[in-house]
Parts: sequence; C-alpha cells; structure tokens
Amino acid sequence: MTRREGLIRVIDALHVEIAAMKANDVAALDRATQAKLIAIDALATIEGGALEPDVRELAEEAQRLNDTARIYVNLLAANVRRRLQMLAGDAGGYRSNGRVAAYA
Repeated sequence: MTRREGLIRVIDALHVEIAAMKANDVAALDRATQAKLIAIDALATIEGGALEPDVRELAEEAQRLNDTARIYVNLLAANVRRRLQMLAGDAGGYRSNGRVAAYA
C-alpha cells in the first residue's frame, strides 16, 4: 500500500464516521472507526521514501475531516451532558450558588 492509498482509506473512513454520527448510527460509527484505525496503523508501517505528488493534499484533507469529526463528537457530548442535566433537574443550567453552568 502506498501513502496515497492509505490516506484515501482514512479519508473514506472519516466520511463514513461523520455520516454515522449525523445518523446516530452507533454500529456504523464503530465499523468506520475500526476501518480508520486499521488504515492509520497501515500508514504507520510505510517506510520513508519519495512522497507522491498529491500526498500532502490528501493529508490536509484527512486533517480537515478529522477536525470535523471532532466537532461532531463534541456536539454530541454537549447534547448528552445537557440531557443528563435536565434529567437531574438542572435544566436551566444554574447552580445552587447562583452561577450559570458553562457548556462546552
């Protein structure tokens, strides 16, 4: 496998991860994450040598998609935290000391 092929696998898996998060499909998210990790591990085994011309652009695209996936994860976590606070009776986000709770 070349770096180019490995990065394309990572990018494809990131697209599937993002789609799975949008659809709240946990099983698809798990499969995509496993595929991404396998592709990243395979990339790590590639020895030095000349870089293909478009490898840098692919790496930058993978980074952008990874950042997008990270944002979705943070939004999902914030939604879970908000729902748990609502279940705990802290729906307004206010603390007993009168301060407003911070949301990430």
